[in-house]
Amino acid sequence: MLYRACLSLVVAVLLCPSLFAQEDKASDVQARRYALFEKRLDNVALIGSFTVSGKEDQAPKPERYEIKNVRKLEEGDIWLINARIKYGDKDVQLPLPLEVKWAGMTPVISLDKTTIPGMGTFSAHVVIDEDKYAGTWTHGDVGGALFGRIEKLGDEDDAPKDQAQPSPE
Repeated sequence: MLYRACLSLVVAVLLCPSLFAQEDKASDVQARRYALFEKRLDNVALIGSFTVSGKEDQAPKPERYEIKNVRKLEEGDIWLINARIKYGDKDVQLPLPLEVKWAGMTPVISLDKTTIPGMGTFSAHVVIDEDKYAGTWTHGDVGGALFGRIEKLGDEDDAPKDQAQPSPE
């Protein structure tokens, strides 16, 4: 009986460092992807196009979103994304608490029936892949795809102020 207890203790002592090492390795990976995400979306513009489902005969329409910065919040997978959104005749700057999930080292920003003040309720799932983005969106009964490139912004004076995206109605 004493032999089994000692053997169990020895096995536990030998396995503990490897368990802690795995936890350290996982937290290192998480810290790396968080830092990369913050760096990649610091003072950038997402410049691209969106399509409207059911209107495939129409050319994609231009879109532009500006992101000042992102930071991880304490709560779960929520990140605060400080963004400027131009949509139709609206041009607003908002702090948006949004969920970010990970496919390996690739972040996916998700909105699930999220109300954006003054703009409406949206759902979207957007993959950030180095200097590109792509995903799907829904606004009420209208939806489609979106895609484009991510570009670093210079000074605030350098950012175009007049490229509003058309409303999909």
